Amino acid sequence: MDTIDRRILYQLQRDASLTNQALADEIGLSPSACLKRVKRLRDARIIEREVALLNPDTMGPCLHIVVEVTMERDNKLLYQRFLTSALSAPEVKQCYQVTGECDFVLIVTVADLDEYDHFCDRVLYGDDNLRKFRTLLSRKRHKFDTSVPLRT
Repeated sequence: MDTIDRRILYQLQRDASLTNQALADEIGLSPSACLKRVKRLRDARIIEREVALLNPDTMGPCLHIVVEVTMERDNKLLYQRFLTSALSAPEVKQCYQVTGECDFVLIVTVADLDEYDHFCDRVLYGDDNLRKFRTLLSRKRHKFDTSVPLRT
């Protein structure tokens, strides 16, 4: 990956709806060269997918919840079982296996606390290796950024 690829990725992270012509103009490439580079970045899975980011404030009630999960036993198979359950839950928008006081951090999005209770019953209380979990209810989201740092 060279400097031009990084410039393409920077622009696409800011606005993936740019036409190839607009992207090529911004980068200073011919449209055909730009298209080839973007295709190569997609084929290499550097560009994993392109999505529309919705404004959650316009979509009705929405709670963002950070859940810290601590497992009872440090066992790879039991962790994998929990991970499979968490990843299949539509409420889980992000899942991190972490070091420190807890084992997993989940970012959960639900409409209300009743929906969160159903999630807890199904995913968290349903795992007999889960020792405890801590719920951090977001009062307000001040920053949300999906970009990945582009290192030189």
